Amino acid sequence: MAVAIITGASKGLGRALASALAARGWDLVLDARGEGALKEAAGAVAGHGTRVVALAGDVTDGAHRAALVAAARRLGGVDLLVHNASALGAEPLVELAELPLDGFRRALEVNTVAALGLVREALPALRASAVGTVITVSSDAAVEAYPTWGGYGASKAALDHLAAVLAEEEPGLRVWAVDPGDMATGLYEAAVPVDDAPRPAPESVAPAFLRLLEDRPESGRYTAGALLERR
Repeated sequence: MAVAIITGASKGLGRALASALAARGWDLVLDARGEGALKEAAGAVAGHGTRVVALAGDVTDGAHRAALVAAARRLGGVDLLVHNASALGAEPLVELAELPLDGFRRALEVNTVAALGLVREALPALRASAVGTVITVSSDAAVEAYPTWGGYGASKAALDHLAAVLAEEEPGLRVWAVDPGDMATGLYEAAVPVDDAPRPAPESVAPAFLRLLEDRPESGRYTAGALLERR
């Protein structure tokens, strides 16, 4: 049975991806900071009959990252690593002139540094898998200059570049940076609480990630919108 690690899996896109993979027979190791919400999400996903390990913790903690990979190894290995956990840097978002440097550091630590740390921890198992895959969740803020999104966007741009370099250095893996587009998530609500325009549910975006896993195109950066248009 294939095994996936998904960070930020208690809600939003992470939970939607966990549910979609579980429905297709994947075993899962799920991470989030909030233990109660993570246990509830894991219980819902386990209803699909898959094996689920839920480990609450902070992805910036090296010991927690090691525990996630160790749990996946006990399930059989690491076939897929999805780095979905994200931090904004400020809630709500503010212009760079007002962005707290500690908040920016937090965004970089969660969105970029932790992603590399988790990849490094999982790399031997990913290399050993016949379908070793890394997915980093990107953002259009990584490639577009939106006011107030500078700190978050910079961290995601750095994450995109790490993914691109990893793909060059590990040609035996698939490494995809995926921009899911706008979604109705708690993260977006925290970022821009005054914006109540309708947005797609994360569950409607998850099929784009499944498309990648089904088709296994070359490593690279993809947008969910383009992937869904191909269906």
